[in-house]
Amino acid sequence: MRISANPLRGQQFPAVLLLLAGGLGLLLANLPAHDAVAAVLDLHIAVPGTGLDLSIAHWVSDGLLAVFFFVVAIELRYELTHGELDSPRKALQPAIAAGGGVLVPIVVYLLIAGGDATAQGWPIPTATDIAFALGVLAMFGRGLPSSVRVFLLALAILDDIIGIIFIAVLFAHDVQWLLLALAAVAVAAFAVLSRIASARARPIVVVAMIIVGIVAWGLVAASGIHATIAGVLLGLVMAPAPAERTRHALEPLVNGVILPVFALVAAFVVIPALSPAELSPAFWAIVVALPVGKIIGITLFGWVGMRLRPKGAAPALPFGDLLAAGALGGIGFTVSLLLANLAFASDTSIRDQAILGVLVGSLLALVLSAVLVSLRARSYRRLSAAAS
Repeated sequence: MRISANPLRGQQFPAVLLLLAGGLGLLLANLPAHDAVAAVLDLHIAVPGTGLDLSIAHWVSDGLLAVFFFVVAIELRYELTHGELDSPRKALQPAIAAGGGVLVPIVVYLLIAGGDATAQGWPIPTATDIAFALGVLAMFGRGLPSSVRVFLLALAILDDIIGIIFIAVLFAHDVQWLLLALAAVAVAAFAVLSRIASARARPIVVVAMIIVGIVAWGLVAASGIHATIAGVLLGLVMAPAPAERTRHALEPLVNGVILPVFALVAAFVVIPALSPAELSPAFWAIVVALPVGKIIGITLFGWVGMRLRPKGAAPALPFGDLLAAGALGGIGFTVSLLLANLAFASDTSIRDQAILGVLVGSLLALVLSAVLVSLRARSYRRLSAAAS
């Protein structure tokens, strides 16, 4: 594993930064400064002549987060073509585990939330925060075999794909097909320009790519599809060489600014002065589904996937390693916060409780995973010491 001099390119520091930013957002929301901060987040900024008029909070979730999804899509494309998911043999095991890590939390959520208005939040506990999960693994997993990280990385990437599909399909509204077609043209133009940039890296081509990318984002945002999908499309179609350079350049910005700012804004919710019995079923469903549903789903389906692995595939992970990976998968955070905002956009009281549920559930999963990863790492270190 390469060690970078820049902590924002690592795994531990960005995870700590995310946690601090989320905590700060929750703290600011429950201090006397709440009204002043809320007024800033509600301030609208319009782009003349485009029809785009968003609050600062929406510029963060729709604009800044699109850059995060752009970087995620570049990594997805690499893993699907040259990385841990570049063949069915490699993808089968984590794909089955990822399926369990989505299906079981949905079932747990619906069993607790019931069939009323809160049932529409079922996508929320399906996400895994790859930055947080890998950060916890790096902090507490010294001595674990690399196969655990490879499995977790593939699992989290597949989770990202599922989350992207949910955002694109479930939360589209009043789709303007003409604008969406124009966005497709802009994405295609971006793909062509990226290949020109790959052959001849000229500043004018790079500037043109930035302009076309912004236009594509604006068209997707205006079409009724969530704007972050523009980032996904642009990342997937970009030529490999400039895509890797761009990902490397944007990584510190995403880890050090974009994700912490989003975490702060998303976690800016007032803790309701309610007894536990008065809290929404959505809160309890998420609190249970993230740590419990994920660990059961990933561990059980991962065990089945390992039994079904094709001949010549990587060795099966021991059950204890699967358990640790399942606990790490319960750290939803970034994408779960976005899904909570989207699922309950029309009901702010349930939305705020769902966001609190994501924070509490992810924190429980973080603590549980830290314990399990530490125990597994200690066991491997003892075996290594005994063998040497």
